[in-house]
Amino acid sequence: MSGFLVEAARVFENEKTWLDRTLAGMGESFDEAVSLLYSTKGKIIVTGMGKSGFIARKIAATMTSTGTPAYFLHPAEAVHGDLGLADRDDTVLMLSRSGGTPELAALLPSFSRLGIRIVAISRPGSILAAASDVVIPLPDLPEACPYNLAPTASTTAMLVIGDALAMALLKAGNFSPADFADIHPGGILGRKLLTRVSDLMVPPPLPVMPEDATLPDAVDMMTKHRGICLCTDRNGALSGIFVYGDLGRLMRDRDDIRSLVLSDVLIRNPSIAAPAEPASSALARMEQRGITSLVVVDGDSRPVGLIYLHDIMRAGIY
Repeated sequence: MSGFLVEAARVFENEKTWLDRTLAGMGESFDEAVSLLYSTKGKIIVTGMGKSGFIARKIAATMTSTGTPAYFLHPAEAVHGDLGLADRDDTVLMLSRSGGTPELAALLPSFSRLGIRIVAISRPGSILAAASDVVIPLPDLPEACPYNLAPTASTTAMLVIGDALAMALLKAGNFSPADFADIHPGGILGRKLLTRVSDLMVPPPLPVMPEDATLPDAVDMMTKHRGICLCTDRNGALSGIFVYGDLGRLMRDRDDIRSLVLSDVLIRNPSIAAPAEPASSALARMEQRGITSLVVVDGDSRPVGLIYLHDIMRAGIY
């Protein structure tokens, strides 16, 4: 193992120890913190200074994106007017390994005066811990920094605690993938969850033919409509499909294909899609069955569109 890899292994081991000890030391404080945060009528204020401040920003962003309204409050800016953002219905999550960060300590009287409850991720017995309603304790261990100076393992522990709080609140609030999509419309995940079959399907006119149509006529229709033609019954409901793949098999196995009509070769009960279902579900069905298109039907099984694998993938849904 190279010298640098040895150092990497030491850091990993140090941070794993931090996480193990942090989890073991939380006890009931984690449940108490989740209960307090979940009962908040306003927003979650997340604050920290320096490296802890960067972690606080990330925790606030994670909470907001998973159904818990939160925002980052910079401690130095807070005492110069940004405390006006805080409301008595809010709860503050404060991050400080030492628990004595001056910029955070300066906020405590204001939070107390406003009646804002405090959850701290900090050292037990600190100024911050003493002023908090709930304390999630950090272990007394050296940082991964070889000089025990740069915040490293302690900020990792804070980050993981923040993720754990956000996920616990997500579950408590029954936050669903659909909820996630609603607040992530511009991202890949949001697009995957929000895009419906109706958004990507080819609408009418569709390549519909009678079941007594000749195979040559069907082939001519398929060449104009991406390799598929459909048949419907007297009520307009889908009765079957014929695709290029079936034509290839017929040409290999039979000599009389020019004399055939569609009713001789139709795929009965083909795979279908509904207009309102997620396009990702239609894609999964195609991949599972090794096909490249689905007929989109309404509630009466009448064809209303065609959706193609390539169109779904072109839309950025994989």
